[in-house]
Amino acid sequence: MPNRAERRKAARDQRRGIPSQYDHTNGRARTGIIDEYALQEKSRRIQEGLGDGGEWKPSARTVSDEPASVFESNPNYRDPKAFKAPHSVRQWFRVFSWTLIALSIIGFFVVMWVPNLPMWVIITVSAVFIVGVVSLFFTAGNYKNNPNLDANGTAV
Repeated sequence: MPNRAERRKAARDQRRGIPSQYDHTNGRARTGIIDEYALQEKSRRIQEGLGDGGEWKPSARTVSDEPASVFESNPNYRDPKAFKAPHSVRQWFRVFSWTLIALSIIGFFVVMWVPNLPMWVIITVSAVFIVGVVSLFFTAGNYKNNPNLDANGTAV
């Protein structure tokens, strides 16, 4: 049986209108209140067809042996499907663009470490880099044919 102070506190709380579910916890517990997270989880399980009865239990599934894409974390460099030579003009221009970018990066290192170069060398290296980057926008293919994007266009 609760002592006199606890009985008085309970009576005072009832007069103030505090619900009985908060009586012993000073308003911190959520006993008796509908838990929003539990409802969302139950809704998600119902939508996924996992059933609505009882507690969630993990289920085992087998994963297929074939990789999800040609490019995986440990690629086979001898696989002819993984790496193909450029077969169109657009792809050759893309290779040329990346070559320009690589050469301009080397040029930036040269400009950075060699003192007293004329200004036209710095401008030329910067222009080659800009041409390489801008040309990538023109040589890029259709995003719908990119195997590295998911259905929402996010990089995988």
